[in-house]
Amino acid sequence: MASCQTSGSDANADVLMCLVMESDGYKLAFEKHGVFLHTSTKRQHDQDSMIQGVIRIIEKSSDVILQWIPVDEDEDAAQIHYRKESPGSTDCRTEEELFDPGYEPDWAVISTVGTKGRPQEETPKAPKSGHRGKWAFIISLSDLKSIRKSKPGLGWSYLIFITKDGVSYQALHFHQGGTKALLKALRKYIILANSPKDSRLYLVYPHDSHALSHSFDELQMFDDGSSDLFSRFFGDPYTATFGGFSKVTNFFRGALRPQDGVYQRPLSEMAVGLEDEPGFEVITCQVELGERPIVHRQEPVGEQEWESYFDLEGRVIEVEGLKRRIFSGGLSPGTRKEAWKFLLGYYPWNSTVEERKTIVREKTDEYFRMKLQWKSVTDDQEKRNTLLRGYRSLIERDVSRTDRNNKFYEGNDNPGLGLLNDVLMTYCMYNFDLGYVQGMSDLLSPVLFVTQNEVDSFWCFSGFMELVHHNFEESQESMKKQLAQLNLLLRVLDPALCDFLDSKDSGNLSCCFRWLLIWFKREFSFQDILLLWEVLWTGLPSLNFHLLIGCGILDLEREALMNSDYGLNEILKHINELTMKMSVEDILCRAEALHQQLAHCQDLPLNVKELLGLAEFKSPAPSTDTASPLQPLSPSQVHELDLTDSVSPSQPDSSIEILPTEDTTTSQSLSP
Repeated sequence: MASCQTSGSDANADVLMCLVMESDGYKLAFEKHGVFLHTSTKRQHDQDSMIQGVIRIIEKSSDVILQWIPVDEDEDAAQIHYRKESPGSTDCRTEEELFDPGYEPDWAVISTVGTKGRPQEETPKAPKSGHRGKWAFIISLSDLKSIRKSKPGLGWSYLIFITKDGVSYQALHFHQGGTKALLKALRKYIILANSPKDSRLYLVYPHDSHALSHSFDELQMFDDGSSDLFSRFFGDPYTATFGGFSKVTNFFRGALRPQDGVYQRPLSEMAVGLEDEPGFEVITCQVELGERPIVHRQEPVGEQEWESYFDLEGRVIEVEGLKRRIFSGGLSPGTRKEAWKFLLGYYPWNSTVEERKTIVREKTDEYFRMKLQWKSVTDDQEKRNTLLRGYRSLIERDVSRTDRNNKFYEGNDNPGLGLLNDVLMTYCMYNFDLGYVQGMSDLLSPVLFVTQNEVDSFWCFSGFMELVHHNFEESQESMKKQLAQLNLLLRVLDPALCDFLDSKDSGNLSCCFRWLLIWFKREFSFQDILLLWEVLWTGLPSLNFHLLIGCGILDLEREALMNSDYGLNEILKHINELTMKMSVEDILCRAEALHQQLAHCQDLPLNVKELLGLAEFKSPAPSTDTASPLQPLSPSQVHELDLTDSVSPSQPDSSIEILPTEDTTTSQSLSP
């Protein structure tokens, strides 16, 4: 394939045109659009400085080649879909392996590569003739010596391909992602081993039995003599066997060292003014953070202090001050039942006692009207309502295993389980678009535990769902966005940890998926979750403080992760085993300290400032005298969510109220 590596637009066009004409023995094994070649390291915006193209792996009868050619129009990029999967289901499995992010098998993360609205091509496109055509290239995988990847940063990832002849091709920038997918596809044909001298360099070896045999000979696994080998084996078979094979692992990680000097592509093939490729590394984040402050938590807000924040008519005075106290200390058990109704938008902060009584009456009637809608459905009707039947089945299954180690929900005839079921079924009537998705029962359980009331728990839960409903949407765009934001924060706070996770194929932080999905419900004890959630509901110090909670957990486990030889599976296992082993007070202190450290940084990137609400030009926070449950709601939603609370003046159904038999503070912790 050396003849394919010619320079000049006409030569490359001819070579690729010949490839198009070859129909026998041709197979398109991989294709990725949105792969750009930057002809200048300057931040220019003219089209010629960034050439859009497509990269392909093509199987031929006698060879496998890597091809990049420029294209004129954007194509659809590969998508990552997070879907809910029933246990044992294989319908949605594709050629891509199902990736388990570390939570229950019911929540599967499925990676699929698809294209929308583009007919499947039978042959690869030939490059356009002209000045852009000279950048096209074809490399035989047998001629490939190494692949250099970009330094993890805040910009586009890129790959540089280097041949055995010393030719270093111009970097390909993956604006829409896809470097890992390409490397995974390449591993079907070649071995990619990390260089022992450069963590960003992959060394290329062929899948060849002769080469493997020769590698064993070079390693001299049995260089101590056969008699000594047998004596060592019988004395310690484990050490002797795995000690030898560890050399094989080390070899494939890069025993063959790259040459110190690698030739760059000839200047005649480069654009005028093109700088050395390492210049692109300016996109990485190197922020000088100051010293991290020490943060201490305050005492929780007690009943007497809570009452001091109300005027004679029952309005809350100094709302922001009260929120700051809740953020810094949380709430005592005696104040939670009332305070949560304000925090979750059931009670407007500026409402009087009489106004709240009216809200309770109206919202109680509204709740039971919605409940009657599904209660009055006959069995015959339900047989023809697949959606309702599916919701009922899923809710019954989830309720039966939600917080069953907590005394409030233990036992088969516990009324709390019935209320969990009824509230979730009624929510399906309240929010037809979303319905019920697994994980919602985890969010409702603590709310019902605190309010001890069916109507109150429903409207508080509805306010909570206004904050997190995007987490449960089928597209999972919100979850992907939050994982990317978590990665952004962690890369600023701890680049070394990010580099480590990247090297272990854990840089996407999918191990943190469950944390964000249900707001750490499975990570802390039941009582700790009550404190954590009320702190997060204040919206202080920023709406994305839950991301800093995640950073705080990773910061706590930093040494355990980096001082180990963990791989991807071990990292997932370690993260999962943190369940119920962490102190929420410690994590809250760490997260607040991280926020203060970032807030005092003068060089903080603008996107990080926006994420943390530190950008000066951002819109002001909603007025504190609205009924908004939290800042994420739009003004129209604020008025819709004049959600009421029931301090239970008069209830139409005695089953609504649950009187605890013992102090709620003595309830057992949630099991993982």
